[in-house]
Amino acid sequence: MSYVRDAWYVAGWSSEFDDSLKRVVILEQPVVMYRATNGSMAALEDQCPHRLLPLSKGKRIGDDIQCGYHGMTFNCEGRCVRVPGQDNIPASAFVKSYAVHEKHNIVFVWMGDSRDANTDDIFDLPQFHSDQWHAHQGDALHLKANYLNVAENLVDPAHVSFVHPTTLGNSASENVPVHVDTEGEVLVAWRWIRDAPPVGFFQKFGGFEGNVDRWHYYYLHLPCTAVIDFGSADTSRQLPEELRDEGVRIFALHFLTPVNEHYTIDRWMHLRNAAVGDEAASEQMDAMFRVAFNEDKEILEAIDEQEQLAQNRKPIRLAIDKGPTVYRKRISAMITQAE
Repeated sequence: MSYVRDAWYVAGWSSEFDDSLKRVVILEQPVVMYRATNGSMAALEDQCPHRLLPLSKGKRIGDDIQCGYHGMTFNCEGRCVRVPGQDNIPASAFVKSYAVHEKHNIVFVWMGDSRDANTDDIFDLPQFHSDQWHAHQGDALHLKANYLNVAENLVDPAHVSFVHPTTLGNSASENVPVHVDTEGEVLVAWRWIRDAPPVGFFQKFGGFEGNVDRWHYYYLHLPCTAVIDFGSADTSRQLPEELRDEGVRIFALHFLTPVNEHYTIDRWMHLRNAAVGDEAASEQMDAMFRVAFNEDKEILEAIDEQEQLAQNRKPIRLAIDKGPTVYRKRISAMITQAE
């Protein structure tokens, strides 16, 4: 399977890495990652060029990695600095070094040529930098599904009514049209549900007693980072689009890491403008998110399993598929341009 390699992918939360050697697989490429003695992250091809033993099976010698088979040793840049038993080091004795950067307690890896990596391209949101917002990291959701299907699900407000009827959606939104904008670099799909009962999530955290106006804005940053801006406000306020901050507003962030054709890791977190600093609220939200995202997991894994069977015809496309259709075309174009 082809992937977009010239992009930043999430290897994990910062808390997942220490001075031990950790193997991660991104775009079917094994990478060994660890913190150097100065606290910075190192990321190398996890394969000794001699007999192909993963370097993560070796051990650290200071900031270097010694292969566990014959002791070849590599520094943080991937250059071989020792071959036991001989003085000359072959020119081919090196491993690929990946550009790596930490931001917002998230570890990003550039999977293409490190010379093309630009940290200014790493995903960001203004709310990360505001004390009026609370950032909270959730879990890593492991899905036996192709990342393209997972990403499509994250630019698809229409599924919420049916997949998440007790958490993020309800029947009031079933026939509300979805609007889509595919003109910019970020794909956007959205809709408002006016004067309707609050969904389970906002019944619990919004404290709403009557009907609300609620919104879902799905932003898909290629190749596979999604932002879902959702919230609610008392319907009597008739809150306009540009004043969503005056309601209870949450950004659910999804960082997709394609492992292979049938395995994706979705690291999710959220930013919120309510219950700022309240960790008990964070834990309660995590519990509801886990229910909702496991509902997605069940659907996406069933689709992946079905796609591997022989098909008699192609799946049909509906009006709600505009965002996913454009997404597939753009990913294909990005891969083709890089070849």
